Amino acid sequence: MKHAGPETLTLIAPLLSDIRALPGLTERKPGIFYRRGEAWLHFHEDPAGLFADVKLPPAKGFTRLAVDTPEQRSALLACLAGQWRA
Repeated sequence: MKHAGPETLTLIAPLLSDIRALPGLTERKPGIFYRRGEAWLHFHEDPAGLFADVKLPPAKGFTRLAVDTPEQRSALLACLAGQWRA
């Protein structure tokens, strides 16, 4: 599975815009976000679809979430926003 390329990132531009608005994130490369100095969120594309890999507690590594549909993208945003309420 490869990291999402520029064309794919253009397709999810509204999602990326919402993620960029979250506090405490640094986007070192397009679509690759860091939090507190460590890799925290990035996107992958493959024939099965588009996925976000995000570090969510209590998991130590990345959790993979599908982000093909508007509903899946909304669920990702809700999950990310919940990280600041904890």
